[in-house]
Amino acid sequence: QVQLRESGGDTAQPGGSLTLSCAATKKIDIYKMSWYRQAPGNQRDLVATIPSGGMPDYADSVRGRFTISRDDARNTVYLQMNNLKPEDTAVYFCNAKATILRLNLDYWGQGTQVTVSS
Repeated sequence: QVQLRESGGDTAQPGGSLTLSCAATKKIDIYKMSWYRQAPGNQRDLVATIPSGGMPDYADSVRGRFTISRDDARNTVYLQMNNLKPEDTAVYFCNAKATILRLNLDYWGQGTQVTVSS
């Protein structure tokens, strides 16, 4: 069992920046790590993902503004968010996925609120 704890959510002005962190209680080197977000009344959508030893990928809506990174030595994943827009307002969730010996592992954090408003 891996527990994930997000932090860094806050209120920012349009055009501003925030950095989210996701700290894991165990090693994450085997996991594909991702950030999702969910606005009120909407489904949870993938924002960015970074496989173990692989290249990151982004939703079209955040590409060029957000950067996902991982520090496996610290068991932490980050989401640097620049040029924030009101439509980025949502609860942001960290996710860890891996398949080991046909066992699908899928862990979520509790979420952190990001509000973009002037």
